[in-house]
Amino acid sequence: MPQVVFTSNLRQHLELPELVVEGQTVRQALEAVFAEHQRLRGYVLDEQNRLRTHMVIFVDGRPIKDRERLSDPVRPDSQLYVMQALSGG
Repeated sequence: MPQVVFTSNLRQHLELPELVVEGQTVRQALEAVFAEHQRLRGYVLDEQNRLRTHMVIFVDGRPIKDRERLSDPVRPDSQLYVMQALSGG
């Protein structure tokens, strides 16, 4: 089952262990996490259930492509890293 890891900057706001969840897409994996940690949804997704502009998710070291539907596939042994995107200069 996919493992979902939240970076330390998100863990500052909510207590989040690394989680092993079921799911074949990024959306399904995140929904499994949100079922247990509902407050996290607002940090990660916007009002239209799309990935917030300041967030980025990597699956097996690659950034996801579908930021709206979160339909990128995940394998049973995938690792998802959820983090805030850095910007500025």
